Amino acid sequence: MGIVSSTGLGSGIDIQQLVSQLATAETQPQLNSIQRHRDTASARLSGLGTLKSALSDFQTAINTLKDGSAFRAHTSASSDESVLKVSADAYAATGNYSLEVTELAKAQKSIVKTEFAGLTSTLSSGTLSFTATSGATFNVAVDSSNNTLEKVRDAINKADGNSFVSASIVNVDNATHTGTVSKLVLTAKNTGSASAFTLSGTDDGNVSGDVSLSQLATSNLDTKTAGQDAVISIDGQTATRSSNTISDVLPGVTLNLVSKTEVGKPVAVDIGVDNDAITNSINTFVTAYNKLNTTVKNLGKYGGSKDGSGSGNGALIGDSTLRYVATQIRQNSTGTVSTAGSGFNSLAMIGVSVDKDGVMSLDSAKLKTALSANFQSVSDVFASTDGVATKLASKLSVLLQSGGSIDSQQTSLNKAISRLDDQKDDVNVRFQRVQQALQKQFLAMDSAVGQFKNTGNFLTSWISKL
Repeated sequence: MGIVSSTGLGSGIDIQQLVSQLATAETQPQLNSIQRHRDTASARLSGLGTLKSALSDFQTAINTLKDGSAFRAHTSASSDESVLKVSADAYAATGNYSLEVTELAKAQKSIVKTEFAGLTSTLSSGTLSFTATSGATFNVAVDSSNNTLEKVRDAINKADGNSFVSASIVNVDNATHTGTVSKLVLTAKNTGSASAFTLSGTDDGNVSGDVSLSQLATSNLDTKTAGQDAVISIDGQTATRSSNTISDVLPGVTLNLVSKTEVGKPVAVDIGVDNDAITNSINTFVTAYNKLNTTVKNLGKYGGSKDGSGSGNGALIGDSTLRYVATQIRQNSTGTVSTAGSGFNSLAMIGVSVDKDGVMSLDSAKLKTALSANFQSVSDVFASTDGVATKLASKLSVLLQSGGSIDSQQTSLNKAISRLDDQKDDVNVRFQRVQQALQKQFLAMDSAVGQFKNTGNFLTSWISKL
């Protein structure tokens, strides 16, 4: 029911403004209380989200330290990358090696000597049989549906069981006359002697063609490149492989052969620990620790003024979970690691320290010395069963799990905010009802006042005429 008149016709009162003010006075205190509670809940919910994000970032930073992968980073170097390129994975063993490339692996490439007038030149029907040195075989049946040079090429490439030959066609000058001829090129799909192949063609006499199928045989192949294995010598020991990419001679190390070495000029291969990568991983841990430490301080700070307004308080001031996080992170980052060697059994001993303000820093020179003196102990400080990263990861897993303390608080706060929103809606409905009731009352009053005024005016006029 809307207010139809702003100013009462009988009373002259601004009924709309008066009704709005009275209805507001009736409901606004409750709305203000609901909003204060909602703002508090929203601030805590936002604070928990900020804390959870910082904990998650910290968890990511410690994972590579916890599982030890950060300490499996390796460097790899070849003294001559024009001959040999080297890469090492996490499980490579450090060491220095002298390597010679005697032979490079090659794939067989053969051209059928028979010249074809063009792509549509025909062959007689029959069977083409391919056999690899490895023992693999496949056959191609040639009949009236596929007996052109172009279709035979396609049939070879699509043949069931063909895992070792690729066919193509080249159009070149006629060797004895002017003009262009087509030739069939057969190339092994893989390098190595085991992928070398032979070919035979058998005519069945059902369909004749420009070229007899029997002419497509090994005896009629011009082999441009023979299939051969790569042969290397490493520290005087010979290794033969079918590929120029070799990953099983030195475990964890991939050797990519580029060219043969000159006689008497071996390539030096060096596999070492990547201390820079390890330092970067620990620096990432330090940065994430400080970010988390700053976040915890800001969320729990007391910034109240003397009048007690507390306008600068952190969103989670007094929160027990926040205090638990601060305590656990500090304790598990500064204690001694019993499973590490006594000479380097804490973060402080390997160059990672925490000052009185809780700020962590890394002394790279001290870390480098520790890595050189006892690499395993440095790794154990983080990744052993009692290591810093291991313990922190366990604590973080509990804090961040579904149904954990943070998740439970977030769920409760979301429910509380939802209830407060419902209460706010109820108060707004009540506001409308109060407004409508007051409006009805004031309109009735205005009507009565109007009637009294009319009666008074009549009496005044009547008396004046006596």
